[in-house]
Amino acid sequence: MAEAETRGPRADAARNRNQLLEVATRVFESAGTEPSMRAIAREAGVGIATLYRHFPTRESLVDAVYRDQVTRLTEGARELLTELPPPAALRRWMELFGSWIATKNGMLDTLLAMIESGEIAHAQTQTELLAAIDEILEAGRATGELRTDVTAEDIAAGLIGIFTVARPPEHNARANRLLNIMMDGLRPARTV
Repeated sequence: MAEAETRGPRADAARNRNQLLEVATRVFESAGTEPSMRAIAREAGVGIATLYRHFPTRESLVDAVYRDQVTRLTEGARELLTELPPPAALRRWMELFGSWIATKNGMLDTLLAMIESGEIAHAQTQTELLAAIDEILEAGRATGELRTDVTAEDIAAGLIGIFTVARPPEHNARANRLLNIMMDGLRPARTV
């Protein structure tokens, strides 16, 4: 009985932490400037002490959101390939990347300070994201559905450009149009 009681609060704590992480991600994604910890707690429907119990500093919250988003992107590439043909998987992954960019913009000052201090290894993140893109590209090359001369770096540069000029959510239509144009350019030329 004592063992079951011990596991209960840990499961609740993990669930509460995950809920706070989801809410923080959503708040960062929709924020024009970095929201306060109090605003995040209010959006989550909890007191500020509860937020600080799970994330003792702004940096710990930003780190958790950032790492969660990177994991979603890297694991998301594999998951999408099991569900969709490579071009559709890549197009959906591009949308996930756009959400990640929007989330980063909502925590940019803290994130940049953490990268500069070495708390977040930006180069490692870049390597992981390029590997995720490459995984989808390789699958598309194998099926003949994606061009063989395009690199993961090309895709990443294009996405950064698109989401710089058409930041979601206010420019979703423009971003979608540009992503569709990009996808058209990634398909092999048809021979007549």
